[in-house]
Amino acid sequence: MKLNKQDILKALETISAPGEGQNMVESGAVTNVVTFADEVIVDITITNPSLQAKKKTEVEIMKTIHDKVYEKAKIKVNVKVDAPTKSAPNVIKGKAIPGIKNIIAVASGKGGVGKSTVTANLAVTLAKMGFKVGILDADIYGPSMPIMFDVELERPLAVNVDGTSKMRPVENYGVKLLSIGFFTKPDQAVVWRGPMAAKALNQMIFDAAWGELDFMLIDLPPGTGDIHLSIMQSLPITGAVVVSTPQNVALADAKKGVAMFQQDSINVPVLGIIENMAYFTPEELPDNKYYIFGKQGAKNLSEDLNVRFLGELPLVQSIREAGDVGRPAALQTASALEQSFEKLTQNVVEEVVSRNDNLPPTEAIKITTMAGCSAVKKN
Repeated sequence: MKLNKQDILKALETISAPGEGQNMVESGAVTNVVTFADEVIVDITITNPSLQAKKKTEVEIMKTIHDKVYEKAKIKVNVKVDAPTKSAPNVIKGKAIPGIKNIIAVASGKGGVGKSTVTANLAVTLAKMGFKVGILDADIYGPSMPIMFDVELERPLAVNVDGTSKMRPVENYGVKLLSIGFFTKPDQAVVWRGPMAAKALNQMIFDAAWGELDFMLIDLPPGTGDIHLSIMQSLPITGAVVVSTPQNVALADAKKGVAMFQQDSINVPVLGIIENMAYFTPEELPDNKYYIFGKQGAKNLSEDLNVRFLGELPLVQSIREAGDVGRPAALQTASALEQSFEKLTQNVVEEVVSRNDNLPPTEAIKITTMAGCSAVKKN
């Protein structure tokens, strides 16, 4: 059968590119169609830089042509990403830390969803992959990283860097770590107002000898508040990862977390959503899955928000036990958990690479206070 260009265009008028209201032809997403007998080449430009959007576009085009034109057609789809200037982050104008290539914020809408546990396991998995990794424990009022890395009794030492005294991060399992937990007693509550917390964070960020890092992970506190704005004011965040459980209460807050990063005045790329405690499998019933908190809630949310679903993690007793004894579960070699964290981490790295290839660097934001209310502006 000889394919016809007009038939191909008519078929493509029935679908739209991710984030576009009009169909692919009307929106101008389809830039060229070439046919050779039973072969067709479609060139298309989309504005969504995620790998998920590119793959979805390619699959939809192939399916539509097979269904509406010729089921045995040989199809090649060339997807180009052209993110619009108005929605893309601008060039860095805020502070950056020399030697740190990527800064990933790990957030959650609510507490108790395992955000810190995910951060710790992402970090050790990245280190196992050969990357240079650091964690900034920005959960000022509930720091947990010293426990999870079995360094509760450690203290950052002073080191001279180019004539300036700096804090040397504590290190374990190949991960550099700074936390307010190193500077407080275990039974001491941190009762600080926002400015004092922000000052402590800035000291751990800029008065520390982090050295060369491929990834700095920032373990943010739950919610969307002053600490989050302080971090984004201080640093150009490469991207954010949002952690949630499948239950509706957590998903509602996770949605707000995504919305915070996507505000025009903040505009930090959301790399994706992780579903923690996705299901429970008893040790004595290894083939059974019990969806205690609901089924695929975070995965469905990621599709609704058009961000990548980075993966799911089961509710497993050993993950909790590993965190409590200070040895993250991802260090368990040749285990199903190690494989789960490796896949999850690979997806995060893929999204970081895609984000850096298709978007300019993120800028740090400027925060001003007027009449007792915070206003967020770009630098």
